[in-house]
Amino acid sequence: MTDIKEVYLILGLEFAKSAAPVIDLIKIQTNDPFQILVGTILSARTKDQTTSQAINRLFKRISGAKELQKLTISEIEELIYPVGFYHNKAKSLKKLPEVLFSRFNGEVPETIEELLELPGVGRKTANLVRTIAFEKDGMCVDVHVHRISNRLGYIKTSSPFESEMALREKLPRELWSMYNSYLVSFGQNTCSPRNPHCDICPIYDHCKRIDVVTKYVKEQSK
Repeated sequence: MTDIKEVYLILGLEFAKSAAPVIDLIKIQTNDPFQILVGTILSARTKDQTTSQAINRLFKRISGAKELQKLTISEIEELIYPVGFYHNKAKSLKKLPEVLFSRFNGEVPETIEELLELPGVGRKTANLVRTIAFEKDGMCVDVHVHRISNRLGYIKTSSPFESEMALREKLPRELWSMYNSYLVSFGQNTCSPRNPHCDICPIYDHCKRIDVVTKYVKEQSK
């Protein structure tokens, strides 16, 4: 059985050596739930550097939801381009202030159920905002968390949603808060979708696909 607590400890040490994911940086720099929410919406299917640049441009123009509401969709698109799916994200951001003011008195809500009412917010975004912005229990599962948790053999699932449900049942609750951050950083820097850097992997001995990664390392050494 995978010793997930030992893996968590090792990945925590690796996390400290690497650049933090963009949403963690927004938390450190602003501690603003609204900026964390907007950043999380923009970060989907987008590299961290691109997300960071888009966030900086946007929040040079606005300070919060009221100012965002005044921008046109075209203006938002221009500010956030070239994040992935920027047309759709601009439409969601345009609608966001109206929902925040009509449903939540202009404040970002804390529960998963309420966050899911917001435009552009799915389960991954809701869980990440709850965890990062409010430091409350959430199980954010993106492609990195889904991939690495399965590569380790800790869970056996076929989709991020299934992974979220499985991890909610299995992962010790004290590991929830940083599990996403650790695995996202590790997935971006070492355990990539294709050609993972198994030769320098600090949790290589914990990987249950040892036969697969051993073959990979041998091929790389030829």
